[in-house]
Amino acid sequence: MKFMYFFLPTLPATFEERRKLRPIASHPERWQRMIDEVTQLARVAEDMGCDAVTFPEHHLHSEGMELGSLPVLTQHVIHNTKHIKVGPIGYVLPGWNPLRLALEIAWLDQLTKGRSFVGFARGYQTRWLNQMAQKVDVTATLSDKSEADRVNREAFEEVFQFLKLAWGDQPFRFKGKYYEYPHPQEGTPWPAAEWTREYGFPGEVDELGRIQQINVVPKPYQRPHPPLFQAFSVSEETIRWCAREGIIPTILLPQPPVVRKLVEAYQQESRSAGRNLKLGESVGVVHCVYLGGSKEAARKLANEGIVAGFRNFFHHFGFSEAFREDQDEARYPRGKVNLPASEITIERMERVDFAYAGTVDDVRRGIDAMVENAHPEWFVWQGDQGLLPLDEVKRQLETFGKEIIPRYK
Repeated sequence: MKFMYFFLPTLPATFEERRKLRPIASHPERWQRMIDEVTQLARVAEDMGCDAVTFPEHHLHSEGMELGSLPVLTQHVIHNTKHIKVGPIGYVLPGWNPLRLALEIAWLDQLTKGRSFVGFARGYQTRWLNQMAQKVDVTATLSDKSEADRVNREAFEEVFQFLKLAWGDQPFRFKGKYYEYPHPQEGTPWPAAEWTREYGFPGEVDELGRIQQINVVPKPYQRPHPPLFQAFSVSEETIRWCAREGIIPTILLPQPPVVRKLVEAYQQESRSAGRNLKLGESVGVVHCVYLGGSKEAARKLANEGIVAGFRNFFHHFGFSEAFREDQDEARYPRGKVNLPASEITIERMERVDFAYAGTVDDVRRGIDAMVENAHPEWFVWQGDQGLLPLDEVKRQLETFGKEIIPRYK
């Protein structure tokens, strides 16, 4: 099993400090502390045997939680570590011009000689995605099968299809609903047509001196492209799409029967696409881990860390689906009513197998059962940078690296 550490990243502060310094994101020293913490923890993760570190893409969070990632943060971490893989999970595709994103990805992979990977997401936060995707009239979505959800998926898949062409070895034309290359489709006037005819790729320009095909350069250092991941996946539809496209999904829903069903669907769909994979191969699962001298001590850390994050922020977006138990259906119909924040507890997270909290032996038993059930290739650890003190997060990583990782390597 491979291990990936997931940063939010977060401006370091208690919730009381966030209220007192509101908005904390206007304080440059907090940004510097966050960047320093992310860099230090990435080094610890590397030293402790993690294979990769990752970030989401989120913007405009004046409250100071879950910020980034743009390619510059990925590049900064790579240049301050030695060999660990670094990348976002993921770029929110509907908010990117596909040509610009193809170039950003390739340049980063070339500059770092293949130490990057690429993750994708559809985008669920209206505050920033609606602003970035306004020219293509796409909005954020909570995967609710609405018309906005359909349009978001349509734009997401169009950008992805462009990226696949951009990573190929041949120049190409592209005509989608939202983007076309060349633009206009009848050809882009190009004053240096003679130069391109002599030194460029054959067929890029026509006899009238117009660009008729585009050839995206550079290509990624890793061929045909860096490893591909899909951000926190919850639906079988997404899992099967990932299987067809050769993308590693990171499964957010933790309940063992659900995880088993999804990894079996991935294996089945991969086989139909000509990829014969073992159960769990090319699949990631998302969990959080809290190690302490006792279960009570570990739970205390969890309540000060990601549990507080879910109660204060993430539960607004339907992430409580990940923590549902069978008895919740009558009170909180799935997909219609979120769990109240008060019911998002570390004990619930443990019961549904999202969190492993306790002594080293407690955590080993939980991960052992998960591995036996799903055999995932990737374990994605939802971290607590910025929520817990830096020294505590380092201690957690160091203990995990010494006591847990070697068991599964």
